[in-house]
Amino acid sequence: MSVTSATSVTSVEETAPPVTAFMLIKTMPEWLAMTPQERVNAFATEVMPAVQAKTKGVRSRFYDTEFYSTRVTDVWVWEADDHNAYQLLIDALRETPFWDRYFEVVDLLVGTENGYARTYGVDPITTITT
Repeated sequence: MSVTSATSVTSVEETAPPVTAFMLIKTMPEWLAMTPQERVNAFATEVMPAVQAKTKGVRSRFYDTEFYSTRVTDVWVWEADDHNAYQLLIDALRETPFWDRYFEVVDLLVGTENGYARTYGVDPITTITT
């Protein structure tokens, strides 16, 4: 192992893994009754300001699943720097119309990437295609 590799392994072990949350949601009638522009405005003025004011170190991505599922219409993937940032995010969302008014939160699947590798001190198993 080179010196560079040993240094990077040490820094990874000393850094807490980010928390990833797969938020499975279903659109509610109030959300669907809005026009697309009204939805964009609602997110921009009612949801995102609360998230930005109360959290730091969180990122999100959205996936539409209504084409394939009736129980879950969207998956919102959140990555938070740590568990505290994730908890602040959920608290912020619960104080907005997002939670139980515009969307039903069907389930939350929360974990850390490759947690088993950290626990057992092994290299993560990944799929690499060339």
